[in-house]
Formats: sequence, C-alpha cells, structure tokens
Amino acid sequence: MRDAAHGESLDHEVYRTPYVVEPEYEQWDTPGNYHDRHLGPDKLPEKMKVWLVQDGRKVGGKIPGSVVARAYGFTDSPDAEALALGFNTGKEYGAVGVGRHGNFLQWGYSLPPSQMTEAGRKFFLNCVCYIHRFDGKTPLVFRNSSHRLNAIRLARLINEIEDKKFFSHSFSDELMVKYEGDPEGLTEYYRDNLELVYRDRVYIVDAELRSLGLDSNRTLSTLEQLIDLLDDRSHAKTARQLLARYTDFRGEQFESADTWRSWLEKNKDRIFFSDVGGYKFFVVPEGYLDSGRR
Repeated sequence: MRDAAHGESLDHEVYRTPYVVEPEYEQWDTPGNYHDRHLGPDKLPEKMKVWLVQDGRKVGGKIPGSVVARAYGFTDSPDAEALALGFNTGKEYGAVGVGRHGNFLQWGYSLPPSQMTEAGRKFFLNCVCYIHRFDGKTPLVFRNSSHRLNAIRLARLINEIEDKKFFSHSFSDELMVKYEGDPEGLTEYYRDNLELVYRDRVYIVDAELRSLGLDSNRTLSTLEQLIDLLDDRSHAKTARQLLARYTDFRGEQFESADTWRSWLEKNKDRIFFSDVGGYKFFVVPEGYLDSGRR
C-alpha cells in the first residue's frame, strides 16, 4: 500500500471529531491492478482523487504499508467498517487501509505520527478516540469462508493459472470441465447467480433454494419464507435442510415452525447474514451496537 488513501468519501465521523481532518487532495493515475481486478461492469477512471496520510518521500522513498483487508466481504457484518480505502498497487480498488473490526482498530500505514501529514495525524487521533467507544465489544464474526465475489474474481483466472489444482477449493470438477478455456462463461455463471452462491469446499449455486422459488440466500425475507415452508408438507424437508445450511440453530427447540417464528420475531431487527462468517445468519447480541456508530 502506498502513502495515500482514497478521497471519494470522507463522510464518516472520524473525519470530523474531535479534530476536523482537512486533506490536501491530489490526482493519481489509477493503478493497473485496479483495472485488472475490477469486477463491476463499469470502467474505473484513469485518475483517482487521493490524499496523503503519511509522506515516505521525506524519509528517502516509498515506505510501504499494507492493506488490512481485501474489498470482498470485510463489511458484511455490523461489527466491521472501512474507515479509509488504501491506495495500493497489488490488490483491488476498495481494499481497506484503515478499518475497525469489533474493538480492534486496524491501521495499515507504516510511518510514525512524526512522519504523517497534518491530516494524517488528525485522522489517526480521531481513529484512536473512535475505537475507544467499542471497548469490550469483541468481534461478532471470524473468518470461516470467503466472500461470494471471490468466485467471480477467481473465475476470471482459469486460463491464467496452469495448475488447475489451484481451483480445487473454488470450483467443482464439473464446472471446470464445462467451462474449460472459457473464463468469461464461468464468470457470467457466477455473476448471474450471485445471490444464490454459498461455499461448501467450493462455490456452489444453491439449486435447492431456487427450487423453492427463492432468489437469494442472504435476505431476511428468505429466512421468513423458509420458516413458513416448514408448514408445507411438500417442501418442509427441503426448507429444514436449508435452515440448517444457513443457520447454526439445531435441536428440539427448533423443530416446529412456531418456534422458529417466535425466534424470528424476537430477533429480526438484529439478524444479519455473513458470507465470511460461513454463509450463515447471525444475531447481534442485545446492546452490542449501543454507543457505537453514530
């Protein structure tokens, strides 16, 4: 990671309190790796607005930092947020330069405050003040899998990596045969079915969910519909299998649809889905988000 952060969005409170961060913006060439790794249908601009957090030029050259997380999936749970996107020459646009995960502040820049810019020092102090607010609020989710967007990223590489064993934990043998030499086709397959993708050793499009007429595995509406289908004898078995796939709730207390509905009604305002956490629905503990983000 270079000395700079992206400047497109500085609306988070860490840029306003207790110190007002006033970056001096520069226009830098968009790195080639951003273009190569960009997953969206649109094109990235040739120049990007950035601001210096630190200045390695003052101490004899480039002082590398390191992004603290990839762009894919870091913020798919309410205990994590990107505070600054790091300008980097090795990963994708959107990789996190400064982030928060639970009560951990992740700072990716490498120089001490004496070699930061004025804006960088104020930003650093604001981040320290901000993370104090989360004292004792340990992370809710730990990395158990990879985000579904990785399926698209890796699909684009099937012609570039000769050793196909590299993909043994990403794509099934059947898909590798079907899309041999066709990265565009495999990419499109996952892009078209993105809302149904989950990972069980490899990235899978959920045919059972689709058979029930459901078009996403990560919405609260899907969870509600699966619970309702427990009362439908023709679909109850499949619905129960899917609830087991996407939640960690087991045992006699979750045998009946009424019990599931009671659980859902009690917790629905605190339920979220995480790919990185294992393609599961989770419940935020009561009070966890109090006195946190504002």
